[in-house]
Amino acid sequence: MEPTADIALIGLAVMGQNLILNMNDHGYTVVAFNRTVSKVDEFLNDAAKGRKTIIGARSVEEMVSLLKRPRKIMLMVKAGQAVDDFIEQLLPHLEPGDLIIDGGNSHFPDSIRRTKYLESKGMLFIGTGVSGGEEGARFGPSMMPGGSPKAWPLVKDIFQSIAAKTPDGSPCCDWMGEDGAGHYVKMVHNGIEYGDMQLICEGYQLLKEGLGMNNQQMHDTFTEWNKGELDSYLIEITSDILAYKDEKGAYVLDEILDTAGQKGTGKWTSENALDLGMPVTLIGEAVYARCLSAMKEARVEASKLLKGPKFQFSGDRAAFQEDIRQALLASKIVSYAQGFMLLREAAHEFHWNLNYGGIALVWRAGCIIRSAFLSKIKEAFDRNANLSNLLLDPYFTAVIERCQNSWRRVVARAVENGVPVPAFTTALAFYDGYRSQRLPANLLQAQRDYFGAHTYERIDRPRGQFFHTNWTGKGGSVSAGTYTV
Repeated sequence: MEPTADIALIGLAVMGQNLILNMNDHGYTVVAFNRTVSKVDEFLNDAAKGRKTIIGARSVEEMVSLLKRPRKIMLMVKAGQAVDDFIEQLLPHLEPGDLIIDGGNSHFPDSIRRTKYLESKGMLFIGTGVSGGEEGARFGPSMMPGGSPKAWPLVKDIFQSIAAKTPDGSPCCDWMGEDGAGHYVKMVHNGIEYGDMQLICEGYQLLKEGLGMNNQQMHDTFTEWNKGELDSYLIEITSDILAYKDEKGAYVLDEILDTAGQKGTGKWTSENALDLGMPVTLIGEAVYARCLSAMKEARVEASKLLKGPKFQFSGDRAAFQEDIRQALLASKIVSYAQGFMLLREAAHEFHWNLNYGGIALVWRAGCIIRSAFLSKIKEAFDRNANLSNLLLDPYFTAVIERCQNSWRRVVARAVENGVPVPAFTTALAFYDGYRSQRLPANLLQAQRDYFGAHTYERIDRPRGQFFHTNWTGKGGSVSAGTYTV
């Protein structure tokens, strides 16, 4: 058969099927393949029924034979070994210039490795983050491709046509950078998603326990919040969740066990932040909050023994509700500020040329963290492409200044009344630390020098000169050159 297909996609789970249908809707002929071949027939006879330009393949050989050159094959399979196994399975059937795309949630070091490996064989690789879930895949995801630069022109039209669009029609898909840049940006996206979700949960708990609001009242509150500065997908779905009832008229939310799961991208973000020395504290606390929630049995036992205050609210209820909204907004700004700090440091570390305003635009629609708020981030980087921290942009500085008193009242009242708000608290602590000209790390450095001769810098000498004090008169003058603790 004459090669007529524009692209092939391997992996017919929900995301893969929906991406194929999306591509086909935009005029592309797509080959569908799955390791379990029966799923190909099921797809063709069900979701893809009647679509003559979706072609089923029953083997790798047949799939490759149906593709126009240079061949483009997208993997939508489980991250990890499965991706490497498929690459090895495909290689004997491909030729120099062909392209393999990994659209799963792969860890960025794997994408760095795979780019180098395939380029060494004369082929091309793209690792692309795909965000938006099933609906996004079907009708317009946010896509974050990176890898072999020569590969981008081969798929640019396909990816940008199927991607979500901003209100002005811009596609939520652009080239992120070399090797692992695409999956790195997707990893940070997911980390920010962890933080956003945890912040919303803390706001929910304060409304519920602090103000005693019922689900309908909280639904109304989140619906109202979604009309203003907090307008976002996650606020919108929170409003929907709060109002949802089962067939018996009971709120489904109240029947859900309070133990949260995770797939690892939040943890990867936190680990890499530590590797790069970036204080991405809010995402870290969001990950730890999920870990703590998973200790359900231990928490139940601890609740019988460990006592604390019970929330006794007094004062202006409407004012406190507004305080929570402003605390949520301020903390959200810190979360994104930390995320973009990490992106900037990663760009330096891995030699990527990241477009920060472009990243904000890619996240503007289609993805889980999509929100009106991201337009303000793009505008900030349009004003200053070298902006080191979002908190220093005039717009965000003004919002934080306006929200600051509310933010502090919410954290203080939560602490006084025994309601855990780790994300609100760490966001405020970061803000106060970042704005501090002097921190107590001078004492910390003295301690390190005292017990380990690790040296310190002095305020009256140029940076980069290190000194050691013989604090006890017994240790001598030798300092530690390489050992760190």
